[in-house]
Amino acid sequence: MGTSHIANLPKELGRIASIPRTQLFSGTTVIESMPNLTTHCGGAQLLVKRDDCTQLAFGGNKVRQLEFYFGAARAQNADTVLITSAVQSNFVRMAAAAARKLGMQCHIQQEERVTTDDPSYRNSGNAFLDKLLGATMHSYPHGEDESGADQQLAAIAAELEAAGRRPFIIPLGPGHPPLGALGYVVAAVELLSQIEEGELSIDEIFVGSGSGATHAGLLFGLRALGSDISVRGVCVRRDAARQRVRIQDICAGIAKLLGVNSNVTDEDISLIDDFLAPGYGIAGDATLKAIVLGARTEGLLFDPVYTGKALAAFIQQASTANKHSTFLFLHTGGTPALFGYQESIERALTFKAE
Repeated sequence: MGTSHIANLPKELGRIASIPRTQLFSGTTVIESMPNLTTHCGGAQLLVKRDDCTQLAFGGNKVRQLEFYFGAARAQNADTVLITSAVQSNFVRMAAAAARKLGMQCHIQQEERVTTDDPSYRNSGNAFLDKLLGATMHSYPHGEDESGADQQLAAIAAELEAAGRRPFIIPLGPGHPPLGALGYVVAAVELLSQIEEGELSIDEIFVGSGSGATHAGLLFGLRALGSDISVRGVCVRRDAARQRVRIQDICAGIAKLLGVNSNVTDEDISLIDDFLAPGYGIAGDATLKAIVLGARTEGLLFDPVYTGKALAAFIQQASTANKHSTFLFLHTGGTPALFGYQESIERALTFKAE
């Protein structure tokens, strides 16, 4: 498995075909109907794109992003990857798995982003998988200091380089080229092809919006390819006002990377933060109810951090929408995090579906 470039992509995506990429999963992810949830909601027709099934280490959306980060790392002949995120991060779990698959080492810096007394948060789910994958663990005492976390990661990288390693940093904060977002620019090509082949008519796509790379990349790709499908980002880390700025910045960064003008307007950036509270990594009752409902209507698993909050918004909107509308949920994975939040999920099992 080597570093390659993407061929046969539309010219509207500029120089994306020349940007290094390392393939980490094969094929496409399917679009499925959700008939039971559709009936329950009584509104729009509901579909799901299964990016939770991207094969690598329990799957998830981060695989598409990591293909470009590892493409850059291998182009630089790196042998070690460094990354920062929360204790139950899907991103770092998949980065560690990708590193092992490619014969590289991985250093993970865990932020103190979530306050919880649940012992499973630190010992199960993604946290356990990081250890199983043999990642070297570091800690950072803050949870809302992206630039500080990146600076500490750079210091760790400098120590590794002095010891003879060849480190590559996957940055946490803004101000860096948004390589990961390119994974969802490419995914937009895949999605539009599926829509055409399946003769689907989709009015709105729902996706969790945290780092913003998936949301911005998909939106940028759709608009670059002439699609006006609405993309609704469900805020999982910061409020809509701050997240809007982040999506704008990432879209501008994508345009710069690709050498094209962005077709994304301010009106294209649609966000909802109704389910953000109590905060990142903490699920409110509506989110927990949505997780139970998704499992018991469609046999689909959603996590309390990202997809559960996005599903809660999806259900709310679908329940009041025109029955002739069709909504697509982009399932970005996160299954292992269920085990890191067992206490709150157990409590949710007593909720009555609404």
